[in-house]
Amino acid sequence: VQLQASGGGLVQAGGSLRLSCAASGRISSINAMGWYRQAPGKERELVARITSGGSTNYADSVQGRFTISGDNDKNTVSLQMNSLKPEDTGVYYCNFYIWPVHYWGQGTLVTVSS
Repeated sequence: VQLQASGGGLVQAGGSLRLSCAASGRISSINAMGWYRQAPGKERELVARITSGGSTNYADSVQGRFTISGDNDKNTVSLQMNSLKPEDTGVYYCNFYIWPVHYWGQGTLVTVSS
């Protein structure tokens, strides 16, 4: 299984970006999809996650600003990011949990300028 993420870039504070990730390969059943990020000098953290049943959870820092959506038929997950802040800067990684393995995308850089 391979994941390809896209949509990162440079944006001013208050702006929006949409990240997308598509999985390819032999995919049986996706249990959950998510986005993580890693800021410079910090550990990777969960940003948002969606289960195959549609349940979502978000990091407190992005609640109300970011929206995750997934399509199990198309094997895609997206993250709509609004009202971006400089502290949202980092490398964003998509993740697919296909039991019992976590698959990771290559990471896409999001830079929010103040």
